[in-house]
Amino acid sequence: MDKTVDFHAIPRAAGGRAQGGRSTQEDDLICLHDPSSSTWLLVLADGMGGDGAGELASRGVIQATRRLWEQGTWRSLPGPLFLETLCQQAHTELQQRGENLAGAEPHSTIVAVIIRGSRVSWAHVGDSRLYRFQGTRLIGRTEDHSLGQLKLQRGELSESELANDPDQHKLLRGLGGPQAPVVEHGFAELDGDQTFALCSDGVWERLTTEELASLSQRRDQHQALQEALAMAVERGGQDGDNVALIFAHASGEGWLRRHWNKLGSAMQRTVVFGRRVAEQTATTDSET
Repeated sequence: MDKTVDFHAIPRAAGGRAQGGRSTQEDDLICLHDPSSSTWLLVLADGMGGDGAGELASRGVIQATRRLWEQGTWRSLPGPLFLETLCQQAHTELQQRGENLAGAEPHSTIVAVIIRGSRVSWAHVGDSRLYRFQGTRLIGRTEDHSLGQLKLQRGELSESELANDPDQHKLLRGLGGPQAPVVEHGFAELDGDQTFALCSDGVWERLTTEELASLSQRRDQHQALQEALAMAVERGGQDGDNVALIFAHASGEGWLRRHWNKLGSAMQRTVVFGRRVAEQTATTDSET
């Protein structure tokens, strides 16, 4: 097993990946930050397709992400529209990469998050996941586009059984292939501090939601990632999957500022009202 962690870090977010029990690394990720606009873009991809196509696919998703970021497309588009554009362009990238391959087809999952101020948007295709935590409480996670997830929704298996169900790896959606992907979106306003975990199936199949929640709260994100990925690789064993994980801390500073301003306005109105009452009382007293 290869436990070596390829580590990436930006302010308030960090990502890492390890090869695990596989002979190649088919997981990839990128963390990008623009301090002037308080914008973060986090993307994780899990490639597949055989004969090196998986590695080619995940790398293609990340290269498409970097290209769009450098073009500044995210500055002019709403978060969900930018993420849709990203997914579709990554899909086209994989189609083009597959044209010169014989006997292999590059396909990939994607989970992507863009944070702007107090607003967060996300998109995903496949079974790489986004977990959102308020403290250690899970407030939401993406639902896999897999046959296993479909069985879970039908009540044919429990959440705890999903990770070990053989149909979990049978994906119903993905990037690459002849058809354009159907991308699933979500968005929210940040209300206070939240943490996010983006991960490939090699991580969420081996770590519990509670473990991810606890690790995501750590101030030392590097140490938290090292511990999380080491646990996933160890539990996966000699034949375990690649593992990739991003932790991010997001603060609803805009939400706090808006509510502080409202509180300040209310207090100011109270002070003005109190002064008026005092003035009226003083006038009444002088007249009497």
